[in-house]
Amino acid sequence: MVRTVSVPATSANLGPGYDSFGVALTLRNEFTAGLCDAWSVTVEGEGAGVLPVNVDNQVVRAMARVFAETGQPDLAARVVCRNAIPVGRGLGSSSAAIVGGLVLADALVSGGLGQERLFELAVELEGHPDNVAAALFGGMTVCWVTSEGPHALRVEPFAGLAAVVSVSDSKFPTLAARAVLPDMVPHADAAFNVSRAALLVTGIAAGDATLLREGLADRIHEQYRAAVVPDLEVVKRALLDAGADGAALSGAGPSIIGLVMAENADEALGRARDIVLRAHALLESVKGRSQVRVLGIDRDGALLL
Repeated sequence: MVRTVSVPATSANLGPGYDSFGVALTLRNEFTAGLCDAWSVTVEGEGAGVLPVNVDNQVVRAMARVFAETGQPDLAARVVCRNAIPVGRGLGSSSAAIVGGLVLADALVSGGLGQERLFELAVELEGHPDNVAAALFGGMTVCWVTSEGPHALRVEPFAGLAAVVSVSDSKFPTLAARAVLPDMVPHADAAFNVSRAALLVTGIAAGDATLLREGLADRIHEQYRAAVVPDLEVVKRALLDAGADGAALSGAGPSIIGLVMAENADEALGRARDIVLRAHALLESVKGRSQVRVLGIDRDGALLL
């Protein structure tokens, strides 16, 4: 039996929602696998020639975790990864691989773990919940952790929401992005983020574009990561000047996302395309920012095909 799963790209943090907020985007990786005697991995598209093609591959690691969870640790599979999500750019490529591997393996052995357990395993492998939640459930997700483990709430985004993403030409490892963060932040900055996070969720759910610019403001991680993403403020300003309703670092960066709202999805995508045309001119002088993409909001999450 051969199974295929499609998993969306994601943008996490979204300004004030550090390690808590995520949104799924209409750019997908596709993973196909069938059980066999030994592991075999092929990578096509993004990451080909760079990503591991052995047991260190994240899809393989995730599949092996499910096989162990279900009491079948000796199982192996032939895996094909068809990647469209840029690697190491802050668009959830690793989370897509982890979620894809978990869903694939679960389908191959039983399909009985359920989304909640798959989510827990994804957080275990990724180390934080924001990207994997959005990749698995789709839409916008709000995550939190208690003594009982990680939790995720799916928030249905307003129909007329789209994204403009300035994709950096260079990679930026998440671990390096975390290394620049302080152990503590001022009380005033924490209070600032609480209010902006509430504004952002309200704006995205209710379709209030006036809340997005202030709702995407952050004082907990972006100002520190600006030291390693030096064009952060310039690119954010370019997206805003081009017409985006709000802008923020995408995940740990270095890509930057602008959110665009209109009456419906088609109008939002039309606005986003206009913004891309204007943003290209504004970003001509910014080295390493040759690609600006229009993406819709994915509402399905991981899908078995």
